[in-house]
Amino acid sequence: MLLDRRAMLILTGAAATATVMSGRAFAAAPFEQPRLPYDEDALAPTISARTVRLHYGKHHKGYFEKLNQLVDNTPYAALSLEEVIRKAKNDGDQAIFNNAGQAWNHNFYWQQFKAGPAGPQGALLQAIERDFGGLDGLKDKMVAESEKVFGTGWVWLVRDGEKLAILSLQDAGNPIGERKTPVVGIDVWEHAYYLDYENRRSDHVRATLSDRVNWQFASEQFSA
Repeated sequence: MLLDRRAMLILTGAAATATVMSGRAFAAAPFEQPRLPYDEDALAPTISARTVRLHYGKHHKGYFEKLNQLVDNTPYAALSLEEVIRKAKNDGDQAIFNNAGQAWNHNFYWQQFKAGPAGPQGALLQAIERDFGGLDGLKDKMVAESEKVFGTGWVWLVRDGEKLAILSLQDAGNPIGERKTPVVGIDVWEHAYYLDYENRRSDHVRATLSDRVNWQFASEQFSA
């Protein structure tokens, strides 16, 4: 799945006015939840249509609604979503950071998937082999990190300089706030997996990495 300008606008929840930063397009408020790039049942059985309907239609939507309420008539309203995340983290504005982070996280989350298995190639594959000993090693590490998240959060594969690293972050934890480049992001809040896997979080993480991540998309993020 190649990201053209339209897809990048979708990724960031773009509204009318866009600017270009770090190779991606961003837009200022009001922030709009992008449409799913596939049907609700496209990720089944790994992620069921019921889970997508709840996760995208209730939780993801709610972050956008709350964010727009919080930034209305504030300086944040003139910023891109990425800028809001960075400013809110720097300023300690936790409520805005939480909702902006979760809005962006979920934009990335849905965009990174596709219905069907595919493996990493090219520079990303070489980096995975160098830093994790191969794709299986990467999966094992991400699963292990997901088990360390107490309660709610995310597990991210990120580019940190020229190397790959894995971050387990609480709640709305976001690589942008950590000045890292996101490559793959797995949501480990219970609403992401509980309907399908109950309390088997690690099974959800491994299955998602094995047959739902669009590694071409991940490669593009790594090379950006």
